[in-house]
Amino acid sequence: MITRTDLDKYDTQGMYKIYDRWPKLAFEYYNKKLPQIDTKQLEHIVFAGMGGSGVIGDIFSAIFSKTEIHVSIVKGYHLPNTVNPNTLVIATSVSGNTIETLTFLDSAKKLNTKILAFSGGGKLEEYCKKFRIEHQKIPLLHSPRASLTAYLYTTLNVLMPILPLTKSDVIESITKLEEMKKKISSSNLTESNSSLNLAEWVKGTPLIYYPYGLQAAAIRFKNSLQENVKIHAIAEDVIEASHNGIVSWEKPSDVQPILLQGKDDYIKTKERWKILKEYFKENNIEYKEIHSIKGSIFSKIINLIYLLDYSTIYLAVISKTDPSPVNSIEFIKNRL
Repeated sequence: MITRTDLDKYDTQGMYKIYDRWPKLAFEYYNKKLPQIDTKQLEHIVFAGMGGSGVIGDIFSAIFSKTEIHVSIVKGYHLPNTVNPNTLVIATSVSGNTIETLTFLDSAKKLNTKILAFSGGGKLEEYCKKFRIEHQKIPLLHSPRASLTAYLYTTLNVLMPILPLTKSDVIESITKLEEMKKKISSSNLTESNSSLNLAEWVKGTPLIYYPYGLQAAAIRFKNSLQENVKIHAIAEDVIEASHNGIVSWEKPSDVQPILLQGKDDYIKTKERWKILKEYFKENNIEYKEIHSIKGSIFSKIINLIYLLDYSTIYLAVISKTDPSPVNSIEFIKNRL
């Protein structure tokens, strides 16, 4: 079992300290007085962002899935052909200097569509000032991935008029985050810490199975494993994997299955989980189950992300790895 001394020794930039503040940050940024979005004639929303900024689009796609508003997610340079004057484009770059997002934003401006931008400053802020694009400046909190709650709850704040969420739903998510913090944060480095238990279980390559509604949490978990722990990770939709990926288990490997399950998964998805677990047991394949909390889809996703992200910090420390540096990403950025 790791100690606070271990955290301070290997997490040299104190990433875990920001995660300990996540519930407080969520409350603070959701309650800021900000201009809210005009909902007139809005048919389509495009979320643009990369890495830690890009997960915001994944989360909102899940939130909007039961509405008539179509959501597109762009993790790259190009606008969808469906963008028109009734489209809202939301560009997020924590650094403010992400080349893909800046290129995308320039294309959106030329189409006379409504644009919102969120960043910590940089070239994106300068661009928005120059062309009078609505921009919210949010400070960097350690890193883009650690800054998630500040950016996510600011975006929630601005989009509330069009979200299929009530204020009580959002407050519920923050209350649940606070409850989760007591269980998984650095103040509880005991056997009852589910994030720490998951971290201690991972010894090989994690393969994250997820149902459609929890895709955002699975993608975020994969990304955080890659950035914080510096290991390979895989994420697969459990239904799709039943038609292809399942065959990979016919040969031994160091891959470890992690099953992300929702409290309200579709009945046929629950059936699939049961069959998959039966298959693993018959083939002596050890697996780990992670269950969402009860509540709205937003509460489920953000609390899963909290639990899973924290496990990657613990796993980094267990493997004597500093979770903060991302040298390979900087290698690529410096050559663009």
